[in-house]
Amino acid sequence: VEALVQSATRAREQAYAPYSGFAVGAALLTDGGDVFVGANVENLSFGLTNCAERSCVFSAVTAGARQFVALVIVTDSSEPVVPCGACRQVLAEFAPDLRVICQNTSGATAEYTIAELLPRPQQGILA
Repeated sequence: VEALVQSATRAREQAYAPYSGFAVGAALLTDGGDVFVGANVENLSFGLTNCAERSCVFSAVTAGARQFVALVIVTDSSEPVVPCGACRQVLAEFAPDLRVICQNTSGATAEYTIAELLPRPQQGILA
């Protein structure tokens, strides 16, 4: 977990957050031991903003990964921050048993499963 926290912390430093000033870094661990990182990328048109968590997933899927076991999210906030609803749905698509570890830059940590964060995900036509 500590290596994932370090990866997410480094990714956070690459965030592009000129509008909110809220940088987020994430690191996603695959079942094969590979780690994919992501940072939030904002846009003046807010709907075009992409979260760090989805950046990780999209990068992993592009590389051929489909099975994920853990995600670490690092933010500079008073309390650890959980993924937004859109990220929860994307994560649940690939890893309904995903371990989600949320940490702030002071070291406070909260841990959940994606099922706890999104108990009834939307199911696609393939489900």
